Order: sequence, then structure tokens, then C-alpha cells
Amino acid sequence: MQHILIHGLGQSSSSWDKTISYMEKGDYVMCPDLSLFLKEMDVSYANLYKKFSEYCDNISEPINLCGLSLGAVIALNYAIDNPEKVKSLVLIAPQYKMPKALLNLQNMIFRIIPESKFKNMKIGKRGLIELTSSMMNLDFSKSLKNIDCPVLVLCGEKDKANKKAAYNISESIAKSKIQFIKHAGHEVNIDAPKELGEILNQFYHGKHSSI
Repeated sequence: MQHILIHGLGQSSSSWDKTISYMEKGDYVMCPDLSLFLKEMDVSYANLYKKFSEYCDNISEPINLCGLSLGAVIALNYAIDNPEKVKSLVLIAPQYKMPKALLNLQNMIFRIIPESKFKNMKIGKRGLIELTSSMMNLDFSKSLKNIDCPVLVLCGEKDKANKKAAYNISESIAKSKIQFIKHAGHEVNIDAPKELGEILNQFYHGKHSSI
């Protein structure tokens, strides 16, 4: 099976390493590094999504998408635009309509944080602000009902900022179910990699028809 795991903002492809170690060994797992898609390009969601779409389009077979936070937004966007291509969706800490007030507050905080704190992020402080600013008007509300593949919505029990959106997404998609991860915050792949790996195994190797 072909799985694409999409990391969140502030993470990298290696953020999935521990989760993958608990997944079925026969599965083919790909973890693109989103920052590489923006190499030598203006930092924006539109450019990032365009490059990710090209990445997926080059895979001949149907794909299973699993994304966290920013990765969940990208996965949701691609599934809406390419229903024939996506076999299943796992959305972790997802949003379907960007919370503008929260993003604005987040960007205000980013602006006062020293540049040195962003040294491990390849797009840097300025790129991070540009990316989140470019996402302000994203809204997939009207398209959720059109998703026909099996969907698993996950959220950390401590991730209060994304619980409501997780519920709303699950309620809007016919073939979906929702699950909260105990003792986990926003970064479920970091906080609970073993549990997440086991949940993914059950979802991918169980019967989708039971959803």
C-alpha cells in the first residue's frame, strides 16, 4: 500500500520516524519534506500546494494521505481536488476553515520571537509568517460533503484549539470516524507515536466498509 505522511508546520519529514517504526513493515511509506517544495520559490500556500499536487500526480496508483495540522490541510485540499486519486484520508489536528484570529495572534507572536529560534526551520521566521498569512482565506466548508473515501479524523486529547474543527469535519463527511488520542497534544506523531502507528495499522489493514 502507498502511504504519504505529511508533516505539520515546524516539523520535518523525520517527525514521522517513530510512528513509522510501529507501522506494518510491508507498507510503502513516503514522507516528503514540505520545505523542499518551496526551494527557490516564493513562500506561499498556493506554491506549496501546487508542488505537493505535482508530487502526488507523479504517483501512478491511488494513494492514502495522512497529514498533521498543515499537512492535514494539504491532504484535505488534495482529496477534494482529486477524489479519484485518494484512496483514504487520515486528518490529524485538522482545520477546514482557517481560524483567522488565531493565525493573526500566532503571527504577532512569531514577529517578536528572535530569529535564532527559527534556525532549525528551513523557511525561516519570515517564510513561516508568509506561509501562514497566505492561508488566511482557505475554506473547504462547502466541499467536505463531497469527500467519498474513508476518512479517519484524529486529535490529541489536549489539543483544545483543534477539537471543534475535528468534530465538524467528521460530522460533515459520510464515511468518517473520529478518535481522540489520550495524553497527546497537537503533535500527535511526536507525543504518541506508538499509539498513532497502531491506529494507522488498524485503519489501513482493517475493513474500510466498517466505517
